[in-house]
This record gives sequence, structure tokens and C-alpha cells, in this order.
Amino acid sequence: MDMLAIGISTACAVHCILLPMLVVALPALAGSALMDEKFHLILLLGIVPTSVIALFMGCRKHRHWHLFGWGVAGLLTLILAALFGHHLLGELGEKVLTLGGSLLIAIGHIKNFRYCKAGRCHA
Repeated sequence: MDMLAIGISTACAVHCILLPMLVVALPALAGSALMDEKFHLILLLGIVPTSVIALFMGCRKHRHWHLFGWGVAGLLTLILAALFGHHLLGELGEKVLTLGGSLLIAIGHIKNFRYCKAGRCHA
């Protein structure tokens, strides 16, 4: 689950970084569904449950619950960016907030994955 969540978060980050470059290079993409704000909400529908489940399962196993905080902070940042970022911070601010949230989630998942793989359990 951690690897799936990392993959989805990475896809989100790549989307935020590369899509504006592709839009400049390929004007046909400008009107595509990828530019729609709903696309971000659809990504969140995959990111939120996957991240919560993966981090919860890992933290329950290795009992390093501070890692759950990394994920929650990242998820809240992503949700705020998706819902209010563009209106409050503009397009660039929304992208920075989204990338920051993705980074927080990725850090949580990478640490969670390493603890689980190392077998650092307190059971």
C-alpha cells in the first residue's frame, strides 16, 4: 500500500510539474480534462484512502506513530491546495502547496516502508 500511495503522490507531483510544460508545448492539451480542477479531486480520491490505510497499517505494525503525522500533514495540505489553493494563492501558490503536500506524504510513506521492511516491530 505504501508503494501504491507513493506512486499516486508521485503521479500528482509529476502532473503538477510537467503538465504546464506540456500545455505550452502542445496547445491541444490546454482544454483537456487534465487541466480541470476536478482532476485534482479525483486524484485525492485515490491518494487519501490509500495513504491513510497504508500508514495506519504500517504504524500499527511498527508503532512509530509519528510517521502518521507526516501523512496527515501532507494530506491536509493537498486537500487545502485542491479546495482553496488556486483562489487564495493563485496558480503558482497552489502548485507549491500541492508539491509540498506530496513531499510530506512521500516522506511518511518512505519512512513507513523502511520501518516495515526492516521489521522494526514492537509486537
